[in-house]
Amino acid sequence: MELRTAERPDIPALGELIEVSGHALSIGYYSPEQADAITRHVFGVDTQLIDDQTYFAIEHENRIVACGGWSKRRTLFGGDQTKTGSDPLLDPATEPARIRAFFVHPSMARRGLGRQLMTACVAASKQAGFSSLELIATMPGEPLYLASGFVVLERFDLDLPGGIHVPVSRMRMAI
Repeated sequence: MELRTAERPDIPALGELIEVSGHALSIGYYSPEQADAITRHVFGVDTQLIDDQTYFAIEHENRIVACGGWSKRRTLFGGDQTKTGSDPLLDPATEPARIRAFFVHPSMARRGLGRQLMTACVAASKQAGFSSLELIATMPGEPLYLASGFVVLERFDLDLPGGIHVPVSRMRMAI
């Protein structure tokens, strides 16, 4: 398996992976309606991460089976479809970097790919001068982040179209 920086030509494959992962790995954590709503309205490729070269892909047998990244920008979560306005840079001296958009193909789940992505993100954000990380975790992602050393700061619901409420948590970790 090869971890590499994601590129713009990867966007269609990343989008497919995100959709499959968002639905399949939510089973047991979210209702089908919640999984569909968060996958449709929140999950997606954030092209700014690709342009910033802070988004990674893991390939296996010539297909992307996992993706995730970190950000030096204010946005905490969501794909391009959720963005409005500018996405200013964070100050590494006073603000945490963001962990963003981790997705694993269901056939490759529980094989350490999330940890591999996390290791790359921690190293890169440290090199950029950050001393902490923050993220918004879905319930399926929370176990990975807890095992990586994050702590829950708060839990809240995302209010999505159709009156769907999806529980998530804001988490932070010193690095």
